Amino acid sequence: MAGKTSSKPAKAAKKVAARQGAAKAAEPRKAADRPATRKPAKAGKAAAKKPSARAATAATKLLSGGNPQIAKGYGDAPVQAYIAAMPGWKSEVGRRLDALIERAVSDVHKAVKWNSPFYGIEGRGWFLSYHCFAKYIKMAFFRGTSLRPVPPGESKQKEVRYLDIHEDDQLDEAQFTAWVKQASQLPGERM
Repeated sequence: MAGKTSSKPAKAAKKVAARQGAAKAAEPRKAADRPATRKPAKAGKAAAKKPSARAATAATKLLSGGNPQIAKGYGDAPVQAYIAAMPGWKSEVGRRLDALIERAVSDVHKAVKWNSPFYGIEGRGWFLSYHCFAKYIKMAFFRGTSLRPVPPGESKQKEVRYLDIHEDDQLDEAQFTAWVKQASQLPGERM
C-alpha cells in the first residue's frame, strides 16, 4: 500500500469548497461587487419616436375574455392602441365603430379607462364605451334608456343600455350612428 494516497481527504476538501461556494453565491452582492450599469446613448430623433400602435400591441396583454390591457390615457392614441390590440375580427369592427363615432360627432373626446375606450364631449362627460368579451363586443350607452329606439341590451344600471356585436352580426350603421348622435346630445357620465 506504500505509494498510494487516500482520496478521502481530497473528496472531503472538494465538498467543503463546494459548500462554501454555494454559501458565497447565496450572499447578496455589495454595490462595489456589482458591475456598473450604463444607460444607452440616445441615437437621435429616430430613437425618440414613440412606437406605433401596432408595435405597442405586440406586447399587449389580453385579459380574460380577450380584452386588451391598455394603460389609462386620454386622446386618440390610447384608443387606437386598444383597437389595434383587439383580437381577431374585433379589431376591424373596432376601427369601424371608431370611424362611425368620429363621423357622427366631430368634437368627440376619447380616452381609455378601465381597459375600455370611452367617447364623450368635453365638459359634458362620457356617452359611450365598449369592451371586448370572448365572443362579442359590448357597447354601453350610458344614457341608453333615453335613446330612440332603445338599444336592445338591458343593464342592472337604470339608464345604461347595451348593444352586443358578435362576429357574424351585420351592424346597422345607420341605427348605430343615430344612437351615437342622440347619446352625444345628452348629459354624459362623469368618470
